[in-house]
Amino acid sequence: VQLQASGGGLVQAGGSLRLSCAASGRTLSRYGMGWFRQAPGKEREFVAAITLSGGGTHYADSVKGRFSISRDNAKNTLYLWLNSLKPEDTAVYYCAARYGDVGDFDYWGQGTLVTVSS
Repeated sequence: VQLQASGGGLVQAGGSLRLSCAASGRTLSRYGMGWFRQAPGKEREFVAAITLSGGGTHYADSVKGRFSISRDNAKNTLYLWLNSLKPEDTAVYYCAARYGDVGDFDYWGQGTLVTVSS
Protein backbone atom coordinates (compact mmCIF):
# COMPACT_ATOMS: atom_id res chain seq x y z
CA VAL A 1 0.00 0.00 0.00
CA GLN A 2 1.25 3.51 -0.84
CA LEU A 3 0.46 6.37 1.52
CA GLN A 4 0.36 10.10 0.82
CA ALA A 5 -0.02 12.51 3.73
CA SER A 6 -1.23 16.07 3.31
CA GLY A 7 -2.81 18.96 5.19
CA GLY A 8 0.13 20.31 7.16
CA GLY A 9 0.86 24.00 7.44
CA LEU A 10 1.51 26.95 9.72
CA VAL A 11 -1.03 27.61 12.45
CA GLN A 12 -1.13 29.72 15.59
CA ALA A 13 -1.21 28.14 19.02
CA GLY A 14 -4.75 27.16 19.90
CA GLY A 15 -5.65 26.60 16.26
CA SER A 16 -6.70 23.49 14.41
CA LEU A 17 -5.67 21.46 11.38
CA ARG A 18 -6.87 18.34 9.64
CA LEU A 19 -4.31 15.97 8.20
CA SER A 20 -5.25 13.44 5.54
CA CYS A 21 -3.54 10.28 4.37
CA ALA A 22 -4.63 8.86 1.05
CA ALA A 23 -3.91 5.18 0.41
CA SER A 24 -3.49 3.56 -2.96
CA GLY A 25 -2.54 0.16 -4.23
CA ARG A 26 -4.49 -1.83 -1.68
CA THR A 27 -7.80 -1.40 0.08
CA LEU A 28 -7.32 0.50 3.31
CA SER A 29 -9.79 -1.68 5.20
CA ARG A 30 -7.17 -4.43 5.48
CA TYR A 31 -4.77 -2.24 7.42
CA GLY A 32 -4.51 -0.89 10.90
CA MET A 33 -3.45 2.72 10.61
CA GLY A 34 -1.49 5.18 12.68
CA TRP A 35 0.01 8.63 12.86
CA PHE A 36 3.50 9.37 14.11
CA ARG A 37 5.49 12.58 14.32
CA GLN A 38 9.09 13.68 14.45
CA ALA A 39 10.07 17.05 15.86
CA PRO A 40 13.39 18.69 14.94
CA GLY A 41 16.23 16.98 16.76
CA LYS A 42 13.97 14.34 18.29
CA GLU A 43 13.10 10.75 17.56
CA ARG A 44 9.90 9.79 15.85
CA GLU A 45 7.06 9.20 18.30
CA PHE A 46 3.66 7.58 18.24
CA VAL A 47 0.65 9.90 18.07
CA ALA A 48 -2.46 7.83 17.42
CA ALA A 49 -3.70 4.55 15.97
CA ILE A 50 -6.99 3.18 14.73
CA THR A 51 -8.20 -0.36 14.07
CA LEU A 52 -9.24 -1.80 10.71
CA SER A 53 -12.91 -1.07 11.26
CA GLY A 54 -12.34 2.25 12.98
CA GLY A 55 -14.00 0.99 16.12
CA GLY A 56 -10.90 1.22 18.27
CA THR A 57 -8.50 4.12 18.77
CA HIS A 58 -5.44 4.77 20.89
CA TYR A 59 -3.60 8.02 21.60
CA ALA A 60 -0.35 9.19 23.08
CA ASP A 61 -0.90 10.91 26.41
CA SER A 62 0.50 14.15 25.01
CA VAL A 63 -2.34 14.49 22.47
CA LYS A 64 -5.21 12.76 24.23
CA GLY A 65 -8.28 14.98 24.31
CA ARG A 66 -6.88 17.31 21.61
CA PHE A 67 -6.30 15.07 18.58
CA SER A 68 -8.74 12.69 16.95
CA ILE A 69 -7.98 9.91 14.47
CA SER A 70 -10.59 8.62 12.05
CA ARG A 71 -10.79 6.73 8.79
CA ASP A 72 -13.06 6.46 5.78
CA ASN A 73 -12.46 3.06 4.25
CA ALA A 74 -14.77 3.81 1.34
CA LYS A 75 -12.51 6.73 0.40
CA ASN A 76 -9.30 4.88 1.33
CA THR A 77 -8.38 7.83 3.55
CA LEU A 78 -7.10 8.28 7.09
CA TYR A 79 -7.52 11.52 9.01
CA LEU A 80 -6.01 13.22 12.03
CA TRP A 81 -7.81 16.16 13.52
CA LEU A 82 -5.47 18.41 15.49
CA ASN A 83 -7.13 20.81 17.92
CA SER A 84 -5.84 23.15 20.62
CA LEU A 85 -2.45 23.04 18.99
CA LYS A 86 0.65 23.90 20.99
CA PRO A 87 4.11 24.95 19.80
CA GLU A 88 5.41 21.58 21.01
CA ASP A 89 3.16 19.89 18.44
CA THR A 90 5.44 21.25 15.71
CA ALA A 91 6.76 18.25 13.78
CA VAL A 92 6.64 16.31 10.57
CA TYR A 93 3.61 14.05 10.79
CA TYR A 94 3.68 10.63 9.14
CA CYS A 95 0.88 8.20 8.45
CA ALA A 96 1.62 4.50 8.63
CA ALA A 97 -0.10 1.19 7.98
CA ARG A 98 0.21 -2.37 9.20
CA TYR A 99 -1.52 -5.46 7.92
CA GLY A 100 -4.08 -6.23 10.60
CA ASP A 101 -4.43 -4.60 13.98
CA VAL A 102 -1.23 -5.73 15.68
CA GLY A 103 2.46 -5.73 14.93
CA ASP A 104 4.83 -3.21 13.46
CA PHE A 105 3.84 -0.51 11.02
CA ASP A 106 5.46 -1.53 7.76
CA TYR A 107 4.22 1.10 5.33
CA TRP A 108 4.93 4.81 5.68
CA GLY A 109 3.90 7.99 3.93
CA GLN A 110 6.30 10.81 3.15
CA GLY A 111 5.23 13.15 5.97
CA THR A 112 3.60 16.55 6.18
CA LEU A 113 4.98 19.45 8.23
CA VAL A 114 2.92 21.06 10.96
CA THR A 115 4.31 24.28 12.44
CA VAL A 116 2.61 25.86 15.43
CA SER A 117 3.60 29.43 16.26
CA SER A 118 3.30 30.87 19.74
